[in-house]
Amino acid sequence: MSNESEAEEAEQDVADDVESESEAETADAEEVEEGLSQGDFIKLDYTARTVEGGQLVDTTDPEVAEEEGVGEDQEFAPRTIVLGEGHVFGDVEDDIVGSEVGDTGSVTVAAADAFGEFEDEEVRTVSADKIPEDDRYPGAHVDIEGQHGHVETIIGGRARVDFNHPLAGEAIEYDWEVLEEVDDREEKASSLIEVFLDMELDVWFETDTVEEEQLVESEDDDDDEDEDEESEPEYETVEVEKETLYIEATPQLSMNQQWMMGKQQIAQQLTQLLDIDRIIVQEELGGMGGMMGGMGGMMGGMGGGGAELEEALEDEDIDAEEIVEELEGAEE
Repeated sequence: MSNESEAEEAEQDVADDVESESEAETADAEEVEEGLSQGDFIKLDYTARTVEGGQLVDTTDPEVAEEEGVGEDQEFAPRTIVLGEGHVFGDVEDDIVGSEVGDTGSVTVAAADAFGEFEDEEVRTVSADKIPEDDRYPGAHVDIEGQHGHVETIIGGRARVDFNHPLAGEAIEYDWEVLEEVDDREEKASSLIEVFLDMELDVWFETDTVEEEQLVESEDDDDDEDEDEESEPEYETVEVEKETLYIEATPQLSMNQQWMMGKQQIAQQLTQLLDIDRIIVQEELGGMGGMMGGMGGMMGGMGGGGAELEEALEDEDIDAEEIVEELEGAEE
């Protein structure tokens, strides 16, 4: 065989290999596209344990919880998460992406990607005066200068406190099963709220028509107009449709620390993940029923609450002035 023929054969072999690799990559991509992907809402069942020692870290299985004797006052049930939003460890999400409903799997999350490596410098000696008297004993969980830790020892006026996470340095094994893909919008919303606030709330969606001020685009047809002269912007009132998530306010919600400290951030995540325009927290007062909608506050496309209240009263065919007169008469 000539050198030229050998060269041509070698080139053909390389071309065949490249084509095979390309076909394999395309097949893999199609396979991933057909399975679960980032942004999907899924109902997940899982149990997580430390690799060394098998200590239970978390579970959605009530039987596992009962066997371990944990969470007597806690409800254990499958959890709805959004892939790609950090609701479980990234390694677990990566293992789930591309799978199908009904699939199971097991993945080990390295300590560094779970609760962090154990750092010796995070075990520090502090003055016992910084610890409340009731917590001055080994094993107590304490907050000192914005850091959470647990007391190892107390000798005299000094305390040895470990500020590492209790599971720092532990690799975690996750066993998971995808139970179903969640499509219902209200279930998506209530599940997200439970993830953010660890509580259940009544939610529903409505498409509202509201008035909104919009900037009028001017047409510059006059070539002689001074380009440096700035004209006053013009606005017009138009009716627009707003996709709205309503959340029923409860006393528990008003007392929820996560809600009080981060309601705007929570609202932003809800509007993005649910693809809605705004969120209204609705409070029901006495026998007035739903016509007091919007009194609890509005986020995510915030607008004039007074105008909406008037519209709600008109929709219910209620004369606000008559109500005021009746209330004043009752006071007399």
